[in-house]
Amino acid sequence: MKNADLQKRKDNATPRGVGVMCQFYADRASNAEIWDVENRRYIDFAAGIAVLNTGHRHPKLMKAIEQQLGRFTHTAYQIVPYESYVELAERINAITPGNHAKKTALFSTGAEAVENAIKIARAATGRPAVIAFTGGFHGRTMMGMALTGKVVPYKVGFGPFPGDVYHAPFPIEMHGVSTEDSLTALQYLFKADVDPKRVAAIILEPVQGEGGFYPAPVEFMRALRELCNQHGILLIADEVQTGFARTGKLFAMEHYGVVPDLMTMAKSLAGGMPLSAVCGRAEIMDAPAPGGLGGTYAGNPLAVASALAVLEVIEEEKLTERAERLGMQLKEKLHSLRKKVPQIADVRGLGAMVAVEFKNPATGEADAEFAKKVQACALQKGLLLLICGVYSNVIRFLFPLTIGDDVMDEALAILEAALLEA
Repeated sequence: MKNADLQKRKDNATPRGVGVMCQFYADRASNAEIWDVENRRYIDFAAGIAVLNTGHRHPKLMKAIEQQLGRFTHTAYQIVPYESYVELAERINAITPGNHAKKTALFSTGAEAVENAIKIARAATGRPAVIAFTGGFHGRTMMGMALTGKVVPYKVGFGPFPGDVYHAPFPIEMHGVSTEDSLTALQYLFKADVDPKRVAAIILEPVQGEGGFYPAPVEFMRALRELCNQHGILLIADEVQTGFARTGKLFAMEHYGVVPDLMTMAKSLAGGMPLSAVCGRAEIMDAPAPGGLGGTYAGNPLAVASALAVLEVIEEEKLTERAERLGMQLKEKLHSLRKKVPQIADVRGLGAMVAVEFKNPATGEADAEFAKKVQACALQKGLLLLICGVYSNVIRFLFPLTIGDDVMDEALAILEAALLEA
């Protein structure tokens, strides 16, 4: 089998709207490495877009899935429930921020978790409006797109979107938006566009993912909590990409000392199996009537088994600590190259949720072309990298936290070569 042959078949059989980065096709994978159908090896710094914090095919996950496969694969939890769903909900309730009583509902995708978080917030408050932030990404469903703060490629051509969704600028100092600017914009929003008494929830990513890996400033997150308390608004933390040890904490909200009312999670929750969750204050989670939440595949037994194994791996292999160490190693490498690569405008990140942003050194403008060159050079050398950011001038790093030290060293050598070559 050749990659070129598969590419022709793909172009004929699937729509162009499903954008595909690579023109090679996976044959097998292990931990942080992928081999294509022509047996070429790649180091995976994409991890299925932050899904594989525990790596490809972790033995503990494989064993858990195999054991569940021998028992049953599907009943629909709403029809015939099973203990593992309840056990995972109990675990999530125990490990998420806050000592209050919590409840958790399981779903299949991050977008589905976000949709249900909005439903729960509206049911609990009796209010319709929701506020999100520019640069945020919350999924590809209609409500997910309405909340998302980036037009191309996610929203273009797909409107109209659900109403009563408002956006405020996300605080990014290097883009000229301070915490004070964002908070002032929210107050102006309350004066000009929506009565705060009509707002059910404010939703944000603690670290923007697709938007460019910008961590929310601590003072901003704490001010949001106060603002929500003042007006009876629920604070929703979208931890779909930040969760499960990526930022050096089990959840990114732990960096802030701020407890959200609701949290969404997915991606690395189940190590490659489709699973998501909404966790929140028990009285809020109980607001929807019976039958108001669910989904045919929600809480799939194979995915739940994998998720329970993921939590064990994170604890046993100390992946939060490893995220801190590997993230620091990567940031040190990038900082060491700043003199040789003047396009590097910023290196940032919590734990192993690291990004490098490029600007034209002569003009100070966002340099998307340079980011593309680095990505292409790295791919040619066998390293997968992802681009993000509203201006597409940021490379984000999402290597598995289980990556071997020798493979990490090899990847950083390739990254350095790609940056210098670009």
